[in-house]
Amino acid sequence: MKITAALFLVPWALASPAPLEKRANPTVVAPSPQATVAGVNLLNVESFKGIPYAQPPIGQLRLKPPQPLTFPLGKVDGTGIPKSCPQFFFSIDKQNIPTNVLGTILNLPLLQTVTNAGEDCLTINVQRPAGTKANAKLPVLFWIFGGGFELGSTAMYDGTSLVADSVAQGKPIIFVAVNYRVGGFGFMPGKEILADGSANLGLLDQRLGLQWVADNIAAFGGDPDKVTIWGESAGAISVMDQMLLYDGDNSYKGKPLFRGGIMNSGSVVPADPVDCPKGQAIYDRVVEAAGCSGSSNTLACLRAVDYTTFLNAANTVPGLLSYFTVNLSYLPRPDGKAITASPDALVKAGKYAKVPFIVGDQEDEGTLFGLFTPNLTTTTEVKTYLNTIFFNNASPAQIDTLVSTYQTTSLDGSPFRTGLLNNFYPQFKRISALLGDLTFTLTRRVFLETADQVNPSVPSWSYLSTYNYGTPILGTFHGSDILQVFYGILPNQAARSIRGYYFSFVYHLDPNQGNRLMEWPRWSEGKRLVRFGALVNTYLGDGFRADTYEFLKKNVVSLRV
Repeated sequence: MKITAALFLVPWALASPAPLEKRANPTVVAPSPQATVAGVNLLNVESFKGIPYAQPPIGQLRLKPPQPLTFPLGKVDGTGIPKSCPQFFFSIDKQNIPTNVLGTILNLPLLQTVTNAGEDCLTINVQRPAGTKANAKLPVLFWIFGGGFELGSTAMYDGTSLVADSVAQGKPIIFVAVNYRVGGFGFMPGKEILADGSANLGLLDQRLGLQWVADNIAAFGGDPDKVTIWGESAGAISVMDQMLLYDGDNSYKGKPLFRGGIMNSGSVVPADPVDCPKGQAIYDRVVEAAGCSGSSNTLACLRAVDYTTFLNAANTVPGLLSYFTVNLSYLPRPDGKAITASPDALVKAGKYAKVPFIVGDQEDEGTLFGLFTPNLTTTTEVKTYLNTIFFNNASPAQIDTLVSTYQTTSLDGSPFRTGLLNNFYPQFKRISALLGDLTFTLTRRVFLETADQVNPSVPSWSYLSTYNYGTPILGTFHGSDILQVFYGILPNQAARSIRGYYFSFVYHLDPNQGNRLMEWPRWSEGKRLVRFGALVNTYLGDGFRADTYEFLKKNVVSLRV
């Protein structure tokens, strides 16, 4: 759930240590659907971008599950910049002053063209070490971007630096990134959506992308039996959801689509069903804004309106970059089919793919979101905010108890371990700690503990990143791992070691195998984390804020969003 797209528009070339070397541009013939894909070779990494993996979700396929391609594609130009799916940057609702003005401008057809966004966006990128042959059988790292299920695209995540570093570390990989529908195009709720079988479309896009990998990655030199899925924020939540989809059935043509998962800042999000009152209110508002309220079939009407009308209507609801923060309008919700129950219930029942995984967080996940709630100046206002904005199922008494576990901003406030400093406004550190723990950090621990109980034989590892400790107001903020780990902008030991652990995991399903890094203990062995620092890594017991954790564990059903 990144806070701004601009934060991550970092030139990948800055992060790549590989020397520039000119070679002939590569071509790969993918078998299913047949396509001759032209790529480009730069910095000793061959890139094939914007390869279609589904029929364009336009016209009557808008707000429908993705449809496989059934015809040969012929020649595909994989040398350009892939189109982004429609973006939800800011709500255009008049109450969201002044960001509504910016949101309206960004939704104009001209700006949509400039930002290279549109509905025909279901494509996939493949990047590999230069000279890789079809029989190389390199392990595959499948990237799912974040963005609060509202924004993001593969165009923002070039894997050149990662591929180059994997070669330098002696563990060359194939990097794959998938575009999926976000916002109202990918995660529209409501009883009409549920009845149509068209919920959680973004997750279904990701699943079809994984099936494309199973069918085609061998032609690019990848091993379809060695796929690890990796995501950040909403992408990490998506990794968890891919593990939960169809009660944990991740098979395709008799084989698993992936064998491991890596989750950066995100895992289980307890959620009410697609047709819950909150979800229905979102659908009804979009229908009204699209001018479809008088239609006998509102869903058919939404499919029939022009692109800009639907984009503007979908973006009238509260957005991530607003006072509502991580209380998302659009997110994966139980639909009884793809996600059969709330993710917390599915994990507790053991209904998820039993694959080894890594899951961890930034120390100060909530500070970026706390920037959007500066009117919260008292503890009472924080409680009212949580009662009215976030939790429809929790009682005022439960919220009182939850907030009381954050006793003082100096001890329990985020940025953590900074005493009385960095309290941007009177309740900034308290609400930042709450939002970070509820959405990311302590729900991670609930997931780990439950998974260890129901599937003790499946190994897992966890971490806490603290490499930006001392950054005023923000600390080690949500999304800072995109800069540090994905792009490796700062060549510090944190980036080197995390990448080293990840490459070992992709190869061996064990972050410790094949490197000389500090031993990373399984979480089940003493509930210890690796704390990634800028200069040195250390161990940390996963027992901090125990009173809040115990409350969350006991009250998770009441805290579904």
